[in-house]
Amino acid sequence: MTPIVLGHGPHRIVGRVFPDVRALGKCLAAEILDGVRAARAQGRRFLLGCPGGRSLQSTYRAMGEQAGCQRADLSHVVLVMMDEYVNARAGGFAWCAPDAHFSCRRFAREQIQAVLNAGLEPGEQLPDGQIWFPDPARPDAYEERIAAAGGIDLFLIASGASDGHVAFNPPGSSGDTRTRIVRLADSTRCDNTVTFPEFASAEDVPRHGVTVGLGTIRQSSRRVVLVMHGADKCAAAARLAACGGFDPRWPASIIFLCRQPAVYVDETVAAAVKGAS
Repeated sequence: MTPIVLGHGPHRIVGRVFPDVRALGKCLAAEILDGVRAARAQGRRFLLGCPGGRSLQSTYRAMGEQAGCQRADLSHVVLVMMDEYVNARAGGFAWCAPDAHFSCRRFAREQIQAVLNAGLEPGEQLPDGQIWFPDPARPDAYEERIAAAGGIDLFLIASGASDGHVAFNPPGSSGDTRTRIVRLADSTRCDNTVTFPEFASAEDVPRHGVTVGLGTIRQSSRRVVLVMHGADKCAAAARLAACGGFDPRWPASIIFLCRQPAVYVDETVAAAVKGAS
């Protein structure tokens, strides 16, 4: 497939195009598992930055299928999750209920960990204690924990359909932002009703979250892959392609400042980008 070009000048990225989301997920999963095996051979952990939501589900499924077939050992893998919804309480904020339909902790358990572990023996599985989330009581501790572990090997990110948000970072976020409590943009809350369809309306979406910052992703990761696919991400991809570099108004453009950046899209998104250029 003909690649697409996003951005221009020194921040230009040539994006990889796949026939469909399944092919994208299979390729990315194989790359991740190659990194997992290399880390084990070096006697160290493999830190994988993960979003919740729809964009990486095909990758998580493919990882589970391939890990089971290959009898991969994931016991040294750490999932560094991006964010979680929080509720205001006296003196600060606390995580939402872990069994809430929109809980990112529930998503990590059910849609990532369980999927990765399904075909593995207990000693090969990703343990419960190796799924990390930022603590709303002390968000800055997440930065310290990541740094102490040697940084994130690969951070997978996605883009909000309507406003380009990454994790809960709203439009206007600085490229140096760190893990913190944020007020969710109204546009992000609307996008979240698609990610979590059990929300009756955007009014039901929590107004605050604890999230890694754009600076966390940029400065703490050896490699970052932005994944976009499907008709609902076409406008977002076209907007990203028009950016000449990082633009705080479109948080997903942080990819232009990351080390070893990559953008993976399906043919639907690629056609939209080419049509807009």
